[in-house]
Amino acid sequence: MSSAERTHVTRSRAKPGGTAAEAAGTVPFRRARKPPWLKVPAPGGPNYRRLKEKIGSDNLHTVCEEANCPNVGECWERGTATFMILGDVCTRRCGFCNVQTGKPTWNDPLEPLRVANQVKAMGLRHAVVTSVDRDDLPDYGASAFVGVIRSIRLLAPECKVEILTPDFRGQEMPLAKVVHERPDVFNHNVETVPRLYPLARRGSEFLRSARVLRMAKEMGGADVVTKSGLMVGLGETHEEMVETFGLLREHDVQVLTVGQYLRPTENHLPVVRYWHPAEFKALEEAAYELGFESVAAGPLVRSSYHADQNLPEGHRAESLLAS
Repeated sequence: MSSAERTHVTRSRAKPGGTAAEAAGTVPFRRARKPPWLKVPAPGGPNYRRLKEKIGSDNLHTVCEEANCPNVGECWERGTATFMILGDVCTRRCGFCNVQTGKPTWNDPLEPLRVANQVKAMGLRHAVVTSVDRDDLPDYGASAFVGVIRSIRLLAPECKVEILTPDFRGQEMPLAKVVHERPDVFNHNVETVPRLYPLARRGSEFLRSARVLRMAKEMGGADVVTKSGLMVGLGETHEEMVETFGLLREHDVQVLTVGQYLRPTENHLPVVRYWHPAEFKALEEAAYELGFESVAAGPLVRSSYHADQNLPEGHRAESLLAS
């Protein structure tokens, strides 16, 4: 293979990974009617507008906006948000994700302090911090997570910190740097069942992600809760989902979230079908039977949705907002 053939070419948000072709039998994108359990009010309340202006003025990014999360109105009205560090351009191109892909240029050493200042200003008891994949950086962005955890501990010491990280290419040293800071929750989403990785998660590997979760637990011990999340709607079966849950339990994952995939644009992977709330209930029951300590499964569940509440007993903040 020539060097030209090995060159990695990133894509814009308009051309994500995966394919929208061969969509026969899937839910059509245009004018498709979503089932009633997926309908949510459009965001626009006073607290939502205040936070949107404040976060924008601080030049911060949130996964709530970048990923078109359906819960953005509810969460921001409650005074919660999931901060996305290291910019808004990802080096990978998953077929389900609305975050744009390309060559990142973001490198702000003061970003951790600005995130911590926002956490303090919002009076959060449980802060969630995630990032785009930064395979262009020597430590894949681990130092930025370290900086955010340290800054929040300094400025808002009563706040619990949940981090939702990339896989760091499976490298142990970047992961060790982050876990050494003892985040309260270490979250890394496997997103889908192993069979669908070549379609939906190009550039990622299921077992590599699972090993990252297991190593995080081994490094963090009882101080760190491990968490992961999956979507349904890409063509997986109930049996495949339960089998994947079992693999996560084998890798010491304690907390699980399961939600419905919603197609961001017609260029993204199509929705094969919408799962009924009763099916999510069955997944939740199966997960608890496998030994997960906390499970949140539902059509609108996302990894960070009510993150402060979906934790094992003894790890939850007393309340979401500071008194």
